[in-house]
Amino acid sequence: MPVDFVFLDSGTGGLPYLLYLKKMCPAASCLYYADTINFPYGEKTNEEVVACALETCKKIIEKFSPRAIVIACNTISVNSLEQLRKAYKDTIFVGTVPAIKLAAAISKKRRIGLLATNSTIRHPYNQELKNKYASDCELVLRGDPELISFIEHKSFLASEEEKIKAIMPSIEYFKEQNCDVIILGCTHFLNLADLFEKISAPDIKVVDSRDGVARRALDVVKIDNNQLPQKTKLFVSGFTAQKDEEEYKLICEKYGIELIK
Repeated sequence: MPVDFVFLDSGTGGLPYLLYLKKMCPAASCLYYADTINFPYGEKTNEEVVACALETCKKIIEKFSPRAIVIACNTISVNSLEQLRKAYKDTIFVGTVPAIKLAAAISKKRRIGLLATNSTIRHPYNQELKNKYASDCELVLRGDPELISFIEHKSFLASEEEKIKAIMPSIEYFKEQNCDVIILGCTHFLNLADLFEKISAPDIKVVDSRDGVARRALDVVKIDNNQLPQKTKLFVSGFTAQKDEEEYKLICEKYGIELIK
């Protein structure tokens, strides 16, 4: 049965985007596609990201017939959104890009930190966003594949102390660089957004693009929110270990999501 939105990421990273949209519009039918077979996108070349994204979106369109695909991954968005729109012209795509415009609007020191995957950090699109929305700001970049791996494979069963230990190097780095805003430029980081905000306060504000992406998706696909709330489903492209499958089951139980095959 066709769904309103399919959210695509290489793992659990994009879930906060789906949950945010569902809070705004419970009547939207949503499916989360965790492309774990291709995790991590952030360590791939541009060509590899594009190839994986094209193949995965082809499968999504054939299997789920979504009204729109939300690319809930900064890496996939900055590397392949243009190619996806050209290849699948009958499908609406909503991208996710680093919230540089929002960060510039609230930065007083004009020094903004961007925490993302190495692939996103390397992409020239960040400079385009900076030139357009934050030309008077210094953009400090940090790629953190170790933190992304921790969030994907360990964070849902980790203690708060372990989570804090994992994110502290990034926060300390941006403090040393005298930044007053940190952009969470990989959707995986949003799973720990509350901790980022708690530890960074009051000197550093933390921003992301959840609100903008959700509003854009609901703008391009009209939903009658007076209808009954729809069940959310989650599809995983493959598990490499039993513990990964158990973790996804726990995630689904936590958020009331149906795990499907």
